[in-house]
Amino acid sequence: MGNTNKIKTADGTLVYYIHIDGTNKMHNWNGPAYIPQGNIKLAEYYVFGMKHSREDFLNIKREANGLPWYKTAIGKTAGARV
Repeated sequence: MGNTNKIKTADGTLVYYIHIDGTNKMHNWNGPAYIPQGNIKLAEYYVFGMKHSREDFLNIKREANGLPWYKTAIGKTAGARV
């Protein structure tokens, strides 16, 4: 998988995309992947080319797998036994 790239057009539209299997797909884990004319109110959220509502995007991001709590700095300071 590649890195997320950004294109800014002359009218101020921002598009974030990722190159996967020979195709470019709109994608941005950090926020909207399509911001027409720089207007954040009209922003659209995409994950690996699939469009999502803002609420769905936030749920997907929240449910993404990460480190377990006991491997984070907070888990270590809380006295977790591993």
